[in-house]
Amino acid sequence: MIEPWLLEKLVCPVTRTPLRYDAPADELVSDEAGIAYPVRDGVPVLLVEAGRRVDVN
Repeated sequence: MIEPWLLEKLVCPVTRTPLRYDAPADELVSDEAGIAYPVRDGVPVLLVEAGRRVDVN
């Protein structure tokens, strides 16, 4: 779970746009870049090489 105050401050490292939290997958998703970043032990891993491509419609 990501605290709401933290989510407000986090941005995609590629596009600098806001991220949305996908709770079931425990990932932060950049709809703009089409990348999902993992959250490991409650810590967002905002490294491009740690992210995975997602199909965002």
